[in-house]
Order: sequence, then C-alpha cells, then structure tokens
Amino acid sequence: MKRKLQMKITPYGKKLDIDGLMESLRISFDNYKIPIVTLIAVQEKDPFKVLISTMLSSRTKDQTTAAASKRLYEKAGTPEKLAGLAVADIEKLIYPVGFWRTKAPRIKSAAKKLIESFDGQVPQSLEELMSFEGVGRKTANLVLGEAFRKEAICVDVHVHRISNRLGIIETKTPYETEQMLEEVLPRKHWIRYNTYIVAHGQQICKPLSPLCSQCPITSYCKQIGVEKRR
Repeated sequence: MKRKLQMKITPYGKKLDIDGLMESLRISFDNYKIPIVTLIAVQEKDPFKVLISTMLSSRTKDQTTAAASKRLYEKAGTPEKLAGLAVADIEKLIYPVGFWRTKAPRIKSAAKKLIESFDGQVPQSLEELMSFEGVGRKTANLVLGEAFRKEAICVDVHVHRISNRLGIIETKTPYETEQMLEEVLPRKHWIRYNTYIVAHGQQICKPLSPLCSQCPITSYCKQIGVEKRR
C-alpha cells in the first residue's frame, strides 16, 4: 500500500531565497495583466466591491468578472442597492460568470447581511467573512489582503499548483498549502505572494505545458511534475 504523502516544507524550500524570488516576480509583474480583484481593490478602494467581485470571480475568467462587476456596480454599487435588487435582475447583470444562478442569490444575501449584521461595513476577520454563504478561506483571505492590507495568504489553484511546482512545499490541498506557506514565507510577503503568483500562473506557469522558456523565475523552480514545457 502506497504511503500517504505528508504535507511539508522541502529541504529546498527551507533554503530558498524567498526575497529574491519575490523580487523577480515583482519585476515581471509589471508586464502581466493585473488580476481583476487586485485591480478593483486599487481602482475602487471599496471593500464591498472587493468582496462581491471576489465572490463573482470563482471559476470565472478575469475579463468576464471585470465586465460583470462593471455592469453590477453601475446598477448597484452599495450594499443597500444590491440588497434591493431582485435575484432575477442580478442574474442578468452578472451573466455569464461561472455558476451565475448560484452566485446571484448569494451576493444579494451578502449585501443584506452586511446591512443587518455589520452596519453596512465589510468585516475584517477571517471568521466573520467566512460566515457569509459562498465565502470560504480563499475568498476571505483575498478580501483581507486586498481590501484591508491585512497579512493573509490566499491560496487558489495557481498558488497551490505553483508552490508545489517550485518545489518549496509538498501538499495535497489548498489548506495544507496555506499552512505550509505561512511557515516558509516571511509575513511581509503574504499579501503579494497571491497577487504575483496568480498573474504568473495565468500568463506563464500554466497547468499544462507551462511557458518555461519565458519564465522569469526559472532559476528558482524545480519544475516538479512538469512533463511538457514550452
């Protein structure tokens, strides 16, 4: 029987120049498209919009999330206005984001809960954010980092995949990845790690056949599990 792999920081991960890796990612980030939630956080400076757009972004391409967010906020840019919309109207505004029929009642519910339980303000704790239907650790951590600049590591598919591909950790789930990254990354890098890695994953370090010939962090990468590259 095959022994179950235990999550761990690898010997390579323990000695990796994290500051050097992050600096290389920072420099290359200027040539990438900014992930949509980061862009909304910078442009709008509104935690409510960061929360709602993060909820919309799950299983959805950034350009689709951007267009849906724009339509939605032109009609309902506050919790009060969003809570006042009919679910059917919200569905029309956010279509075709992934699982739009599920997300429409959830973002309406989130707006109502903000008004009824938080005086219209987005809460600033992981536990309170996760009390909203449809908000898990990934969404909550992203909101904490992008909306409030609180030290949090958001682990999505890109962060989970690339952190293991780099060879700095060995994990099976995003939650395990979050736990290990909290140990290996200095806290000063927690927020930006997601931003840089997501952009890198969207444009260079793809799930299949990554563009290793164009990668700015090749010297830091063990290319774990990469069978085909370009």
